[in-house]
Amino acid sequence: MTELTIPKEWTKANIEDLISEDGVFCDGDWIETEDQNPKGDVRLIQLADIGDGYFRDRSNRFLTSRKAEEIRCTYLQKGDILVARMPDPLGRACIFPLGSDRKYVTAVDVCIVRPNTKWLNLKYLAYLINSPRMRVEIEAFKSGTTRKRISRKNFGKILWPISPTSEQNKIAELIEELFSDLDNAIENLKKAKEQVRVYRQAVLKYAFDGTLNRTKSSSNKWMRKTIGEICITGSGGTPSRSNLKYFTGNIPWVKSGELDFNVIYDTEEKITQEALNNSSAKLVKKGTLLIALYGATVGKMAFLGIDAATNQAVCFIETPKYLIAKFLYYFLVLNRDILLGQRIGGAQPNISQTIIKNTLCPIPSVEEQDTIIKFIESCFSVCDKLEETIENSLKQAESLRQSILKQAFEGKLTEQWRKEHKDLISGENSAESLLKNIKAEKEALQVKPKGKKKHG
Repeated sequence: MTELTIPKEWTKANIEDLISEDGVFCDGDWIETEDQNPKGDVRLIQLADIGDGYFRDRSNRFLTSRKAEEIRCTYLQKGDILVARMPDPLGRACIFPLGSDRKYVTAVDVCIVRPNTKWLNLKYLAYLINSPRMRVEIEAFKSGTTRKRISRKNFGKILWPISPTSEQNKIAELIEELFSDLDNAIENLKKAKEQVRVYRQAVLKYAFDGTLNRTKSSSNKWMRKTIGEICITGSGGTPSRSNLKYFTGNIPWVKSGELDFNVIYDTEEKITQEALNNSSAKLVKKGTLLIALYGATVGKMAFLGIDAATNQAVCFIETPKYLIAKFLYYFLVLNRDILLGQRIGGAQPNISQTIIKNTLCPIPSVEEQDTIIKFIESCFSVCDKLEETIENSLKQAESLRQSILKQAFEGKLTEQWRKEHKDLISGENSAESLLKNIKAEKEALQVKPKGKKKHG
């Protein structure tokens, strides 16, 4: 690990050095399922709430004040820094933004940092914890085998680069300004991405309303048949999982989770001929259109790039010669929301083969179908390039965010500022004096930083 280089006006300190007389540096609380009560007045903040630099506000767990007092919980305060002691990423931190409208506690795998001192800028500290160089330090102190974590004790061993208070304020100000510009750029990129998605739908709508070939024909003259009338449909099955040998073959076996508007050339699992013979799984030919009937990918489609069997959550559609499979595919993409709106069932709603079979499909001439496919794919090719550019820009924006944090805590963002404000970073305003002032606060009241919970 390389030594962290910092400006000569800065110093290094661990978290304990930065906690004042009434501050807090402790883990959250061991709150078991039986301790919780959905009607309670104390909200439990969990790991899922801790974003990388922002509060996600996702959890919906509660306990009563009585229970919180009984197990001696530490109540959160607005402005507390919450650090996730488990990934992903490990050590991510955010400032707790919620007010005093109710009481809040947090889980044991979240570390609470509450300096409670005027000498330290909370935003500076939160940005510092999330900076790339300090993330490396946190990784170096992680432990565990299957579930990596950092203990509060190890987190307390890390030395953090601390600038004078005035420079902390300036660094936090500059980061917020740069991040605001970056967030605006990211928001515009996301809007552009959404506009591309809307454009794709507009292309499909235009292609299937007959406008594209209006000089040759009208969509009103297109033949319309249900998919069940003109196509062969079916679904597969799952060989018995109790017979492990069934899954040692070389026949590709497609599961619904592998469908993602793609072409499938390989599968996660493969089965034997015996498995195929002794189950409802069916071998489907290369080029066949597939659609997921239920599960996380319900309504998503794919083409087979190989001969393969499928499970029962996948419907295969074999088209006749006068209906090009890609034409049907694009038609179903256009109408996917309509299909999903017809889902039936409880815990895992599905669109069923019956819904697919009853779907009315336009059937222009094969020549028109080919023209429509070429038009769609030409437009989508442009969309693909735009989306690739947008995705690359989003990745660059995230890299720039990390670069800003890196430069900030190497002192490069404020290099010129230090030259112009030497009086604000020296003498009684120096970083060394900052630590002495916090230490003096502790000694004056003969109170040590609160760390009543020493969970590991």
